[in-house]
Amino acid sequence: MTFHIGIGPNNRKSCYFDATVAAGVACFSVYNHMFIPAHFGDPEAEYDALMTGVAMWDVAAQRQVEIAGPDAFELIQYLTTRDMTKTRVGQGRYVPICNHEGLLINDPVLLMLEAGRYWLSIADSDIALWASAIAAERGMDVRVHEPDVSPLAIQGPKAERVVAELFGDWVKELSYFGFRQTELRSIPLVLARSGWSKQGGFELYLQDGTRGTELWDMVQAAGARHGIRPGAPNDRERIESGLVSYGADGRLQVNPCNPFEIGLGGLVDFAKPEDFVGKAALQRIKAEGAARRRVRYVIEGAPLGAFEHALPVLTGKGVSVGVLSEAIYSQRFGANIGVGMISTQMDETGETLHVEMAEGGRRVEIRAEFGDG
Repeated sequence: MTFHIGIGPNNRKSCYFDATVAAGVACFSVYNHMFIPAHFGDPEAEYDALMTGVAMWDVAAQRQVEIAGPDAFELIQYLTTRDMTKTRVGQGRYVPICNHEGLLINDPVLLMLEAGRYWLSIADSDIALWASAIAAERGMDVRVHEPDVSPLAIQGPKAERVVAELFGDWVKELSYFGFRQTELRSIPLVLARSGWSKQGGFELYLQDGTRGTELWDMVQAAGARHGIRPGAPNDRERIESGLVSYGADGRLQVNPCNPFEIGLGGLVDFAKPEDFVGKAALQRIKAEGAARRRVRYVIEGAPLGAFEHALPVLTGKGVSVGVLSEAIYSQRFGANIGVGMISTQMDETGETLHVEMAEGGRRVEIRAEFGDG
């Protein structure tokens, strides 16, 4: 049975939408109330381009929340668990954001554009609403809004070659999460060494939504001799690499988790002098110990097909002790692999675990790393 996604006014199109349609997009998902390409009809080729060549992704749905004004730094410090005191212009930071109960509600990358002006490059939740409400309640002199910014990602081992041809060799000097405000044939953008893969790459934060197709075509032309392919953030690569995905691994509405459970405890800085949202709750959680921990799973049996929803991880007696958040078949490791959570009380039991799928139960094993053994 074939399903289609309805294009309507409830969700926005990105400025690259027409270019992705022309490039043969085969499937869309929805992220931050926007359509985002899911694949272009050949997931295997798109994975191969990411792993061995270069891929380009419309990630405009990775919206920016701009925080600017005299109290911008104060608001940033209060929103995130990290200490931003030493952050400098041109430097990005991965900044978990929690609610007052210590539950993770987003894990954006922060870009400091200038003193008193920041972007939060957000995952899939309405942080503009959250930040603006907190700023108003605390009487902060700051403007919170969504600027005209639309990221385009270039990822893979050949990404640097393509980006250097577009901008010059200076891009090779950018550190990870480093960025520079620049332009490309008069198109204003921010170029950052970043992106949601472990294969290396860059993100072009376009600052003029009227020129999305033009920028897409420039990147496509520059990458043509390197075999560039259109694609999308790749679930197989992210699971193989162990990247956190807010939303897929857990979100406030489904499988809510705190930073210590999801593996971001090292980014909770209790030493910073300022208070921050969720600090008291996170101190209690750390003192008591996290109830769960994020793990990698290997799932027995034939190669998995589509994986749509998280599944409880069960003991032999049918007791739920964890969750399998997402799983895929990895040709790279020759196994079904996944990520999820497990109760910390299970660490020493050695119990046999399984998940119930449509075709029946499958045994799952916890692995520190994926591999042959």
